[in-house]
This record gives sequence, C-alpha cells and structure tokens, in this order.
Amino acid sequence: MKKIEAVIRPGKLEDIKETLNKFNVHGLTISQVMGCGLQKGRKEYYRGTEITLNLLPKVKIEIIAKDNQVEEIIKLIIEEAKTGEVGDGKIFVYNVEDTIRIRTGERGESAI
Repeated sequence: MKKIEAVIRPGKLEDIKETLNKFNVHGLTISQVMGCGLQKGRKEYYRGTEITLNLLPKVKIEIIAKDNQVEEIIKLIIEEAKTGEVGDGKIFVYNVEDTIRIRTGERGESAI
C-alpha cells in the first residue's frame, strides 16, 4: 500500500475529485494548506506599501491506494492539475505499513 499526497491549486480540486471518482477512488482526505516553492509568492500593495505574500493557499489531497493503482492515480492527478505554470503543485508517494478499519478491525488492503 502507498500513501499519495498531492499539493495542488485550490481551483483544480473539483476536477480531480470527479476524475478520481470515475476511477473508483472514493477514500480521500482533503486539507486546506499554505505553502511556497518555486512560485515564491506574490506581491500586493496595502495602503501604498508593498507586501510580499510568500505562503499561498493550496489544497492537499491524501489517498491510501493499493500498489497496483498508484501509477494510474498519479497520472490522473497530473492530467487534471497541470496548467504548465509555476505553482501547479507536487505529488509525494510514501509506503504504508498497515491500515486498520476501526469499525470492523479489518487490516491491510481490505481496510482501504
């Protein structure tokens, strides 16, 4: 099992959710986060003073998937999230040692 974390532009969330739903990926955790990377924020003016906002709003999607689903999920996220501009986001993949469904006590892939 793998954990896929995707940090994306907030405006891309609904498109990604719809695409993942069509692929039968229903278990998601969504968080509103702030972050910066190569985009380095933006400049705004407040009462004539320039302010650099280097933490931008992003959305983090977390998915636990079976090993054989990971590459397809990554491909779907990239297809929906990519604009070709700086700030499109990142995808991280981690190994998951175990998963337990609290309600039934199921473990492993059957608990996903």
